[in-house]
Amino acid sequence: MEGQRFAALRIPPYRRYFLANLLSMTADNIEHVISYWVIFQVFHSPALAGFAVISHWVPFLLFSLYAGTLADRYDCRKLIQMSQGLFMLASLSWGLLFLTDALQMWHAIVILLVHGVAGVLGAPATQLIIHDMVPREDLASAIRLNATSRYLAIVLGPAVGGGMMLLLGPAWGLLTNVLVFVPFSIFVGRAPYTGHADGPVKTHSLGVTEIFGALAEARLEPRIMTMVVLAGASSFFVGNAFQAQMPEYAHLLGADETGAQYSILLAANAAGAILGVLLLEGANILRPSVRTAIMCAGLWGVTMGLFPMAQSYPTAVALLVLAGVFSITFTSMAQTLVQILAPVGLRGAVVGLFNTAMLGLRAGSGLTVGVLGTFIGVQLSLELSSLMVVLTAIALFAFDARARRGRAAAAPISEGTSA
Repeated sequence: MEGQRFAALRIPPYRRYFLANLLSMTADNIEHVISYWVIFQVFHSPALAGFAVISHWVPFLLFSLYAGTLADRYDCRKLIQMSQGLFMLASLSWGLLFLTDALQMWHAIVILLVHGVAGVLGAPATQLIIHDMVPREDLASAIRLNATSRYLAIVLGPAVGGGMMLLLGPAWGLLTNVLVFVPFSIFVGRAPYTGHADGPVKTHSLGVTEIFGALAEARLEPRIMTMVVLAGASSFFVGNAFQAQMPEYAHLLGADETGAQYSILLAANAAGAILGVLLLEGANILRPSVRTAIMCAGLWGVTMGLFPMAQSYPTAVALLVLAGVFSITFTSMAQTLVQILAPVGLRGAVVGLFNTAMLGLRAGSGLTVGVLGTFIGVQLSLELSSLMVVLTAIALFAFDARARRGRAAAAPISEGTSA
């Protein structure tokens, strides 16, 4: 099965999981599209718009490790259902407040925080439960496809959300959106997978010991720590903050007033990620490895650094598509390696540590790309931030090469001792 294309999708339980999870993430993005538009119309507050981004990523920074330890100890199905319940509560609350014209700023702040908690609570559990559905040799395919569903949701969410808002209005659009979360909740409720097929669920009280144990385990396994640092650097310096600056990049490239060219720029990165998975899954190339992940991250940094230098619109689009290919390649590889190398009893905690770096540190990119761009321009800020990703990749590549030489030198000694 290892050589099959789209291997994970050949497994019926994972195929159903993939489709249901895709619907859930699409609903998440539909809510973003409609709620952000209404927030802007009602409050015209850049500060609230900024808080919407912060409330989405900061919970991942603060609570991902804790959420991972919860996934280690408890039935992942229950955690996913709790997460889905909070997502539905957020959409329902938005819809009712819009319908009754009762929305106040404190309502928006509370709902945005609920949405952020929903995201961080379910993330490790949705990653761990995959291990029960697919054999180890297909895990890379499953993780890569799961990452693709996030990009598909980013593409589908705005399109579907915009259509729902036009046809039903913001209030009924969000009330209808509650139903889009339901299939994933039903799937999880009926699935026989707990996320702990290869180890018992722990039921004793949750403390900080396991969290520090995850950090110690990650440090003892250099490949895990390398992937955590790689994910953290890419998220902190660049992340997805460039998307918030896309209107200005589009303006600098001479985009028209209709917004069509801006929309294409915004979708190009996601389209590249989808293309990357089609190439990786269809051709079965680039097996997950530390070196390959580092090189692809470095190439992602190069393409993102070249994007603001582009002098023509087609070149800019091509660079964003290429960046999407490299992005999905190195992130899916890093996530695969972390999940495979993590100890069974601490898998959730280690995944939580990775999510802290990969998702939580995206909040920092608002400073490195956004705030810095206020002073030196968004082009130069993205160029410098991308350069930091490239330099980090070079340093990690050198570290990995030295570690490989150390292991190679130690092998003959070990063989001689055992003899």
